[in-house]
Amino acid sequence: MAGILAWFWNERFWLPHNVTWADLQSTEEAAFPQAEDLYLAFPLAFCIFMIRLLFERFIAKPCALGLKVQANGPQKAQPNAILEKVFTAITKHPDEKRLEGLSKQLDWDVRSIQRWFRQRRNQEKPSTLRKFCESMWRFTFYLYIFTYGVRFLKKTPWFWNTRQCWSGYPYQPLMPDLHYYYIVELSFYWSLMFSQFIDVKRKDFGVMFTHHIVAVTLISFSYVTNLTRVGTLIFCLHDASDIVLEVAKMANYCKCQKVSDLLFLTFAVVFIVSRLGIYPLWILNTTLFELYEALGNFPALWVFNVLLIVLQILHCFWSYLIIKTAYKAISKGKVAKDARSDVESSSDEEETVPRSKAPHSAIATNGTSSANGTNGYLTGATCSEEH
Repeated sequence: MAGILAWFWNERFWLPHNVTWADLQSTEEAAFPQAEDLYLAFPLAFCIFMIRLLFERFIAKPCALGLKVQANGPQKAQPNAILEKVFTAITKHPDEKRLEGLSKQLDWDVRSIQRWFRQRRNQEKPSTLRKFCESMWRFTFYLYIFTYGVRFLKKTPWFWNTRQCWSGYPYQPLMPDLHYYYIVELSFYWSLMFSQFIDVKRKDFGVMFTHHIVAVTLISFSYVTNLTRVGTLIFCLHDASDIVLEVAKMANYCKCQKVSDLLFLTFAVVFIVSRLGIYPLWILNTTLFELYEALGNFPALWVFNVLLIVLQILHCFWSYLIIKTAYKAISKGKVAKDARSDVESSSDEEETVPRSKAPHSAIATNGTSSANGTNGYLTGATCSEEH
C-alpha cells in the first residue's frame, strides 16, 4: 500500500521541478492546500443535501403552491393487465409489429395503445411541483455562491489580471475565504453526484453524469496542486448562467410563458458568451499559454488542461441544444420544448381519439372506464427544462 501511495503521489507528476510535498506543508506562518482537506467535502455534501430537503419542503413547496404551481403529476394510464405486463416485462417502447398485435388482442386502435404507453411512461415522471422545488433550490444555491464568489474575487489581483494566478506558484498561501469557496463548491457537486439518481431525469443523464465527474475531478485536482486561483475564476464563470436558467424554469412552471421565454433567451446569450467566449479566451488562454510561460511544463498541467478541454466540449454540446431551442423561439415566436425534455407529449394529431376502435373493451377486461386524452398541460409546455 505504501508503495502504491508513493507511486500515486509522485512529486515529478504533481509538482513543478525542484518542488516537493514537504515544501507545501502548512505551517504557522502560511497554510497550503492539503489532500486530506478534500475529505471535508463528504460530510458537508450530506449537510447540503439535508438542507436541500428542508428547503424544498418548508420554503420552496409553500412558494410553489402560493404561485399556483400544479401539484399533480402527469395523467395516469388506465389500468390494463396485458399492457402493463408488456410495459414492465418486455418493452416500454413497443415497435409497430407489437403494437399491431396488441391492437388485435385488445380491440384497441394503434394510436390508443401508443397513448397508453406514453401515459404510462409519463406516469413515472415527477410533478411540476417537484420540478419547481428542485429549480428553486438550485437557483438559491447558485445565487448565494455566485454572490460570494464575486465579492471574494473583486478583491483579488488575479480577477483583473490572470497572470497573477501563477505569480509565486506553487507557494501561494491558502486564504480562508478561498478554502471555504472551494470546499462548498466541491461539496455541492458531490451532493449532485448522489442526488442526480433521484432528481428529475433528463435525456442527457449520461452527459450530466460525465459533467459532474469532470467537475469533481477538476476541483479536487486543482486543489491538490494549488491551482486554486484559476479554479475560483472557473467557479464564478459557470455559476452565472445557471442562475438565469433556474429562474427561467421556475417561470415556466408558474406558466408565466412570456417571462420564461425572455429569461431563456437571456440565459442562452449569457451561456454562449460565457462558455464559448469568455471561457476559452480567459480561462483556457491562461492555463494553456500563460501558465506554460510562467512555470514551464510538468505532467499535472497537461492532465488539468485535458479536463478543462473536456469541459469545453460539454459546453459546445449544450450550446448546440440551446441554439437549436433559441432558433425555434425566434422562428415560431415561443421557446419550443428542447431535446432534454423529461416528459413526453403527444402531437396534435394524436390528441384526438380515433373513433374507429375506441378502447371500449377495456371496460369489460379491467372493470374500469377508458380515460381519453393525454397530458394536456404538458403538451403546451414550451420552456427548456435544463441544459
